[in-house]
Amino acid sequence: MPFELPELPYAKDALAPYISSNTFDFHYGKHHKAYVDNANKLIDGTAHADKSLEEVIQTAWTDKNAGLFNNTAQIWNHTFFWNSLKPQGGGAPTGELADRINSAFGSLDKFKEEFKQAGVTQFGSGWAWLVLDGGDLKITKTPNAELPLVHGQTALITADVWEHAYYLDYQNRRPDFLQTYLDHLVNWDFAAANLAKATA
Repeated sequence: MPFELPELPYAKDALAPYISSNTFDFHYGKHHKAYVDNANKLIDGTAHADKSLEEVIQTAWTDKNAGLFNNTAQIWNHTFFWNSLKPQGGGAPTGELADRINSAFGSLDKFKEEFKQAGVTQFGSGWAWLVLDGGDLKITKTPNAELPLVHGQTALITADVWEHAYYLDYQNRRPDFLQTYLDHLVNWDFAAANLAKATA
């Protein structure tokens, strides 16, 4: 089955003024779509054609098939990123997620500081993540298309720090973009649901 470009979980102008519809036109409408189109060309007529996206990602990573890995991983990463955002996001997590963040990082403010630092210091393109790793919450960063899945970690939320994620709205101000993500966009409900599923 060919991979499909998933619907956004909100209207493309729903995150304004923090992320503009213009950014979604390019980031979702062109970049994400291109990864889907490229991946489908690469799997067409191969043994990968009937595999799940995650299976193809793992196989491509193991086989060091860079073209296939980069395109399929970026489908997964972007879909996950859209769900890591929500209108009227930000605020504070609750319940078990809040307890675990406080336990792992000392406080929500300390978590935000460390998460922002991970995103700011990711040289070039990549991602900042909150992950569940061996039962513990950790902040990680990955270059290019790399993702926690290939390291045996469960992603809870992510921030995209490729320039096309923020340049139209923030120019070269990646720290401002990450601060806005944490204060106004992050979807703690999505993170909590991912934690609950991973620990069920």
